[in-house]
Amino acid sequence: MSEKSSSSGSDEDVDPESAQRVELGGVLSKWTNYIHGWQDRWVVLKNNTLSYYKSEDEREYGCRGSLCLSKAVITPHEFDECRIDISVNDSVWYLRAEDPEHRLQWIESIELHKAESGYGSETSLRRHGSMLSLTSAASALSATSTSSFKKGHRLREKLSEMETFRDILCRQVDTLQKYFDSCADVVSKDEFQRDREEDEEDFPTTARAEGEHNLNNNGSKEKLFPPASPKSMNGIDFKGEAITFKATTAGILSTLSHCIELMVKREDSWQKRVDKELEKRRRVEDAYKSAMNEMKKKSHYGGPDYEEGPNSLINEDEFFDAVEAALDRQDKIEEQCQSEKVRIPRITPVPPGDAYSTIGSHRFATKVEEMVQNHMTYSLQDVGGDANWQLVIEEGEMKVYRREVEENGIVLDPLKATHAVKGVTGHEVCHYFWDTAVRMDWETTIENFNVVETLSDNAVIVYQTHKRVWPASQRDVLYLSAIRKILATNENDPDTWLVCNFSVDHDKALPTNRCVRAKINVAMICQTLVSPPEGDKEISRDNILCKITYVANVNPGGWAPASVLRAVAKREYPKFLKRFTSFVQEKTAGKPILF
Repeated sequence: MSEKSSSSGSDEDVDPESAQRVELGGVLSKWTNYIHGWQDRWVVLKNNTLSYYKSEDEREYGCRGSLCLSKAVITPHEFDECRIDISVNDSVWYLRAEDPEHRLQWIESIELHKAESGYGSETSLRRHGSMLSLTSAASALSATSTSSFKKGHRLREKLSEMETFRDILCRQVDTLQKYFDSCADVVSKDEFQRDREEDEEDFPTTARAEGEHNLNNNGSKEKLFPPASPKSMNGIDFKGEAITFKATTAGILSTLSHCIELMVKREDSWQKRVDKELEKRRRVEDAYKSAMNEMKKKSHYGGPDYEEGPNSLINEDEFFDAVEAALDRQDKIEEQCQSEKVRIPRITPVPPGDAYSTIGSHRFATKVEEMVQNHMTYSLQDVGGDANWQLVIEEGEMKVYRREVEENGIVLDPLKATHAVKGVTGHEVCHYFWDTAVRMDWETTIENFNVVETLSDNAVIVYQTHKRVWPASQRDVLYLSAIRKILATNENDPDTWLVCNFSVDHDKALPTNRCVRAKINVAMICQTLVSPPEGDKEISRDNILCKITYVANVNPGGWAPASVLRAVAKREYPKFLKRFTSFVQEKTAGKPILF
């Protein structure tokens, strides 16, 4: 990743409390969409803004998008050490650096710009004069929370308090009663004393005086009982009044208790209603959260977290549904293209059979010969009595068998298909299967391909990328393709041709992180069967039949679920055979027979 950094701004523009911000630019891979995947883009970090351009040379044409970093959320990916996700509200950028060191450099630079933007830091709050107001608001809220917003006591607690008050009031009444009794005793003594004074007027006053007075603290004498008014004391029944007062207060408290009981019952009724409303509110909130999560999931459903991978967020059922929907769309597009397409006749001269019967002298010649012999030995064996092979498709003359094999969780199921096609020879079928000039006329799963190296007249090295079926990763294949005529060992052997394609390595087509490199070992073996014509008639295409045996051993690589791979293979292989054989019949119709 090429990068540059330069200073921007002046001393007057930069806060003295913070360091001077640095402009950063370089190449990062940006996730575009699930069709094009990761694409290299020129990314620039400047003035608290992250912008990207298609390339460094196209900066003068303006950026293709930008994000303000003030409120951005920067998330280093949990598993991918080179990836960072930058989100602002619903907008998300998925970026990948060249290596973890460059990712760390970008994260630190972005965080620095974000911190200096005036958001989220204590120094920025002081600069904006907001620190004091925030502290004051927090204090005021705390004080309010502890006083005004305190929950009120329930009615049962109030009832308990009223019972306590009643006990206190009763004790106070008892105290008053004692006072009233004491007052009554004083009045009785006073009346008794006056009667004695009237009866004993002749007695000396000194004895009475000493009995009526007590010395106080100052040594002076004072009366033991204060004088009382007979009119005010004798006319009141203090004990009766106290009993009446006590009964009245008890009645009031009893009435209050009854009222409180009624209020408690009413409170229970309202509490049930409140509980129901709270339950409704909870369900609505849960539904809202679920809907928001679904919307968020759908808004980023095409993002890199949902594509094929060891940590994909999409489950197996969703993966299968997405692949099936994508294949259906491709089929509809292909049907429309076929109906609108006018085939351009291609002149593809077919060399004589002798040119294809030689082994060759290129560096892969020994490997090619080994592959040819293996396929002739094992691929033509009958699978009818082998319990390991399962018949998965049978449509007319075509039968497709599968043997389930997995290695380290990757599906490596060998497939074998047999078919019989009238009107074509094995030479013609193998030629059109091998010829790269007509490959795109019948192969609909290929996005592009090119011949990397021509080894000989009957062997080439081909690199091809297949159309992506989201959420599966895009696949590419580098393979050697060779066509051979198998020489007959006796005169009764049918005319046999073979095309074998097997993976190789080449310096001009190294693996990249854009595609998952699949490994293949494929062979198509075609045998021509001729039925004698009637009388002296010449052999026509009605007298020939091509028996096709197609075997495929494919290691798809990647992390696609096994069930999805098997379902796709079961669906696509029969379609491929029917499409290809129909193409061969169309190409050879009306032409001389090529044995």
